[in-house]
Amino acid sequence: MKEASATTYSAVAKENSLKEKKQKSPFKVMVHKEIADHVRSWRFILLLALVVLTFTASLYISMGNIKNVFNNTADPDHSFLYLKLLSNTDGSMPPFHILLSFLAPLLGISMGFDAINAEHNSGTLTRLLAQPIYRDNILLAKFYSAMLMIGTLFLSLTLLMIGGGLLITGVRIEPQELMRILGFAFTTILYVAFYLSLSILLSIVFRQAATSALSALGIWLFFTVFYPILVNLIIRAFMPDPAYLTQAQIMNYNELILDILRIAPNQLYSDAATTLLMPSIRSLGPMSMEQLSGAIPSPLPLKESLMIVWPQLSGMIACSIACFALAYYLFMRREIRS
Repeated sequence: MKEASATTYSAVAKENSLKEKKQKSPFKVMVHKEIADHVRSWRFILLLALVVLTFTASLYISMGNIKNVFNNTADPDHSFLYLKLLSNTDGSMPPFHILLSFLAPLLGISMGFDAINAEHNSGTLTRLLAQPIYRDNILLAKFYSAMLMIGTLFLSLTLLMIGGGLLITGVRIEPQELMRILGFAFTTILYVAFYLSLSILLSIVFRQAATSALSALGIWLFFTVFYPILVNLIIRAFMPDPAYLTQAQIMNYNELILDILRIAPNQLYSDAATTLLMPSIRSLGPMSMEQLSGAIPSPLPLKESLMIVWPQLSGMIACSIACFALAYYLFMRREIRS
């Protein structure tokens, strides 16, 4: 009898363990719910349509100039067809990576400015925390679901561009081009991740969604429009007359201006995207004639380009982690009452 009861208990324990494995964890349930909310959200649909239309227009203009790309043998990057599809333009509109530097932050802000305060104001956050759910899973689910949507979007656009170029031109993509395009997509995702983590932080700091949205948009406008103007005005106010400076001193001042400008996330993204899409770029700072002498105008290998943009990529990663860590700290210490 004891052996039979032991066998029965083990069978019941196995059935319970199988049921627990089949049940979804609370984190996965919240991620699925957040993804469903984003898909049904009109603001995400409108921004998605805007990004797709911008991508289609840029691709159409680049396809129209495809003959000029092959005929321009003076350009060392003329053989990289698929990179030219993302960086080439006829002047009627900026290249796609320049347009993304304006549109990508809006996508991140729209997906995170009401992540916490909307739940708190509607009362669902209190009911959610009354369940056996870890508090940090809520914040992680908000960030993870938004990043999953953003990564899927830009990966789909990348594959669409490669497939469209292959069907129209019939030119086989080179492995280096594919890696550079995937690196560009990864850089864009990092750029959006910073503004997503910043908007989630502001949604914790401010109780009203409108206040957090306006604050995030104000920070974006400051770094995009006003910050370069202020840096140039301040540097020019303290910089001596260029007529009395040597070439080395002028280069030092230019490097100082670039270093201060790289505090802005959009400058980091522009430097990284331009270097990855244009292999002929050898440096992101000023170069002297001695450094340029004897240089052959040829594209750099992928490894060399990654070494150039690694400070920019690490800067965007550090900014995103810092904003999310501060948001995590404030949310874990916040007292939530009904």
